[in-house]
Amino acid sequence: MGNEITLGQYYPVDSILHRLDPRTKFIGTIIYIVSLFLVKGVAGYLYVTAALAALIILSKVPFRFMLKSLRGIFFILILTVIFNLLLTPGTVIAKIWVIKITREGLTIAIKMAIRLTYLVTGSSIMTLTTTPNQLTDGMESLFMPLSKIRVPVHEIAMMMSIALRFIPILSEETDKIKKAQIARGADFESKHFIQRVKSMIPLLVPLFVSAFRRANDLAMAMEARCYHGGSGRTKMKTLRYSGRDRTAFVIEILFLAVAILFCVFGSFWI
Repeated sequence: MGNEITLGQYYPVDSILHRLDPRTKFIGTIIYIVSLFLVKGVAGYLYVTAALAALIILSKVPFRFMLKSLRGIFFILILTVIFNLLLTPGTVIAKIWVIKITREGLTIAIKMAIRLTYLVTGSSIMTLTTTPNQLTDGMESLFMPLSKIRVPVHEIAMMMSIALRFIPILSEETDKIKKAQIARGADFESKHFIQRVKSMIPLLVPLFVSAFRRANDLAMAMEARCYHGGSGRTKMKTLRYSGRDRTAFVIEILFLAVAILFCVFGSFWI
């Protein structure tokens, strides 16, 4: 299970995306997510698909490894498709008993499936090419103006960084606990729903205990190092924009501009 979750994991390899400033990648990810909800029609979705394919190639992260990020949202993806497919009113194209499938529902279901898949994959590219420390520094730098109105920017960035770091750790811990409980006779594959819910208790209890223990150890380690927040702290590695970051910003702006054109003028299929 731990190897199936890529969110929060860093894939160490030398690529153009790895060398970009974390602020550039964070802004680019936001622009890409916004563009997913702007584009319309076949041409628009081909546009964002080509952009995502280019990012995967530039990141040098194996595509097979990238697909692992979709396993965690498979259930949510299926539910989203089913709800949009069956609960959207419109022109009926198929009917089975009281279940009706409409053309509008099919269209929306396909759009939502593509958007959700691309959203998770695009976000995974940022975390796979950016270390948690870089991501924390980048977010803190971007949101630093909010500190003027007493928003705890450093603390928020630190919490998000710790959360991302703990995702793969807890997933690996879950896998170990599950295998240990199976060896003790626990049944996680029962066809009865109530029995499956009961079988989760010996999995969740030690997982929560382990999570609280890790949180306590982390808090003690931070206190031992005299951590007291972001005030007066200096950076070992100061973030600086380079020429490739400026080029990336230009590409991001052009990408967003074209996505807006797809939104304003529409396309071949809506």
